[in-house]
Amino acid sequence: MSAPAATDNDAQHEHHFENADSGAALTYPMQCSALRKNGFVVMKGRPCKIIDMSTSKTGKHGHAKVNYSGVDLFNGRKYEDMSPSTHNVDVPHVTRNEYQLIDISEEDYLTLMNEQGETKEDVKLLDDAEITKKIKEEFDEGKDLLITILTSMGEQGVVSHREAPLNS
Repeated sequence: MSAPAATDNDAQHEHHFENADSGAALTYPMQCSALRKNGFVVMKGRPCKIIDMSTSKTGKHGHAKVNYSGVDLFNGRKYEDMSPSTHNVDVPHVTRNEYQLIDISEEDYLTLMNEQGETKEDVKLLDDAEITKKIKEEFDEGKDLLITILTSMGEQGVVSHREAPLNS
């Protein structure tokens, strides 16, 4: 009779995870002293681009401190942080892809096409952003636009655009 009790006990400790993504693959560790301006770092749980850094001298207790500030890649919010130069910080994996703009929906979702001819329709323009106005204006003028999308930590957003070369 003890065997069924053991299986009952095993069932209590069996875990079912709906989401298999641990979040660990979204970032990698880097020593704080190796960070550079215009590089990327996770600040307050958000992927950011470093806009300014400074290092203070070694204090009485031996650790130089790195002060850095960054701008969120997707909402533009500014963050500041400080860390001992020898400590590791999380750096987000960031990918940059360029797509041809096919259409803009009334809800500001973009229809994009990559070089392989596959379409993507899950990118939304930011409300009231300067880049949103420029993209809409140029698209309405009939210009053929290439849109640059950054993807990091499960989010994506439009970071720039340019007119497609005539031979594309």
